[in-house]
Amino acid sequence: MNKSPKTPSPSRPAADARWAVLDLLATLTLLVRDDGLVLFANSATEDVMGVPRRSIEGDLLQNYFVDASALLRALQGARKEQFSALRYDAHLQRAGQEAFPVHVIVAPADRPGEVLVELLPLEQQARQDREARIIDQAQANKELIRNLAHEIKNPLGGIRGAAQLLQMEIESRDLIEYTQVIIREADRLQTLVDRLLAPHRRPHVVAAVNIHEVCERVRSLILAEFPRGLQVVRDYDASLPEFRGDMEQLIQAVLNIAHNAAQALVERIAEGDGEIVLQTRIARQVTFGKKRYRLALELHVLDNGPGIPEAIKDRLFFPLVSGRDGGSGLGLNLAQTFVQQHQGLIECDSVPGRTDFKILIPLP
Repeated sequence: MNKSPKTPSPSRPAADARWAVLDLLATLTLLVRDDGLVLFANSATEDVMGVPRRSIEGDLLQNYFVDASALLRALQGARKEQFSALRYDAHLQRAGQEAFPVHVIVAPADRPGEVLVELLPLEQQARQDREARIIDQAQANKELIRNLAHEIKNPLGGIRGAAQLLQMEIESRDLIEYTQVIIREADRLQTLVDRLLAPHRRPHVVAAVNIHEVCERVRSLILAEFPRGLQVVRDYDASLPEFRGDMEQLIQAVLNIAHNAAQALVERIAEGDGEIVLQTRIARQVTFGKKRYRLALELHVLDNGPGIPEAIKDRLFFPLVSGRDGGSGLGLNLAQTFVQQHQGLIECDSVPGRTDFKILIPLP
């Protein structure tokens, strides 16, 4: 890197007092003057750049970019107060390493002449965008399901009642069979509507939850249904604390995911080498759902099945979408709804031979 001569760094105590909170962020965050001089760099910047923050502070931020022209224009715009925040993509250069792609966010700070610069690795930005899309889709799906289910339910009762009255008035056995078909199909649709409305009807019962009790309940239920050819492996982090939640909802959410995994493993179960892993971990300083959490529960449900078909990967949590013949397509949608009621999120990563459903729930 061709560096300009370093300017003496400002007083660290003053900078620390104002900006020490930025050390809690996992993204690279710097306070710079509007000429690019770095006043403060958080610890994430130090970690990613691979140099002590004191080497960055007092240096020009543009020295760390492959092409600094966009940064200089952004700093000039901040100086002239032309925007509240500006975003663009760029590449950081690090000594002895390949250029590092980042999404840059430039915003004026709380004092004149100072600018806050946030650098998000593009992979992380893509993940945050995906999470936001999942949450927005789930909310839209929830409203659609509730409205559609109510619109179906009212005329459905009328259809069933009319068929029952008609059945009482006719004597022909053949015609009675037709009315019975109407009644049975109306009952089937009523059951489907009830399942769609179930998560919105049941009260959210909050109590202390041990996630490993949830996993053990699910493990017992899965092994009872698939007693041969399937291993359900425990990989628990015993240090995970209890948290406030609805245990029955969480059991149902994890069971829906694990049950889907077991059904996808039918061929491997027949060969005797089907495997589901229930893995718990603590995640630190994580961002999901556009919020930052100091601690979060990570519960992974992994299987060694064929993977999720490409055709439905982007619609996996939509209602009535299923990759299995005869599947209702409600299990994952209900699981996502239950987890979101705990301010959490379910993500999925799937390739042939390994599918990973990750449940994230914030911890106190």
